[in-house]
Amino acid sequence: MNTEEILAAAQARGKQMGLPYAGALTPAEAHELMQHDANAKLVDVRSRAEWDWVGRVPNAVEVELLAWPGSRPNAAFAQELAQKVPKDAIVMFLCRSGGRSHNAAGMATQAGFANCYNVLEGFEGDRDANGHRNTVGGWRAAGLPSLLALAIDAPNACAWAASSSGSAMQDPAPRRTARPL
Repeated sequence: MNTEEILAAAQARGKQMGLPYAGALTPAEAHELMQHDANAKLVDVRSRAEWDWVGRVPNAVEVELLAWPGSRPNAAFAQELAQKVPKDAIVMFLCRSGGRSHNAAGMATQAGFANCYNVLEGFEGDRDANGHRNTVGGWRAAGLPSLLALAIDAPNACAWAASSSGSAMQDPAPRRTARPL
């Protein structure tokens, strides 16, 4: 699908859902827009702790909506967004499972961003029958690009990263790096 078709589907979905912003995208649609439309910006509104410990989307703009610990609202959210993203961009908001990104899309629309979209399912998706994320919906379960930054500074520390199969693998060399999940 091309940009116009993706946006038309997202807008129809948003209208059906009664959203107060332009529409709702699947993770695959958001990724497609990122790849083929320079005007499309993915804005990850998760907390810094989530970016560091759960993973990042390459080339995403990062603006916390709520800060960790304590889920404190970022009073400067709209200003930080305006510094990083043009108001006429296609702005696609991503969080863990779609809730914060819904709120961010609404706030950005109120702040004058005309083309705001929520990325449904978020980065980690919903919980599965065992209460785990990353298996039912979401950016990572769709196999889309993500990085886990391993910030290990302590001597003799071991870093862990999830492989593409979901199993854990040990990194024996303490270092500061980023690697694909």
